Amino acid sequence: MRNVFEAILQCGHDEDFVPHEDDQFVPTDAPAGSPEKIAVLARRVELGVPLWHPKDRCDYSGLKGAIRPRE
Repeated sequence: MRNVFEAILQCGHDEDFVPHEDDQFVPTDAPAGSPEKIAVLARRVELGVPLWHPKDRCDYSGLKGAIRPRE
């Protein structure tokens, strides 16, 4: 499945789905949009826990961007 629409076509959907919180529902420090954050969100879907943890990183403070040397 490449996107949510294909997933719905293949597996259906559950409009009454209620996520559950358990010991695997932990916050992440991964910044929004990063491959790490996307992996965390995908895992949360697989586990059936909420997508958004109240203690997830909510800003980009303290992060440093990649520096590429000039050629």
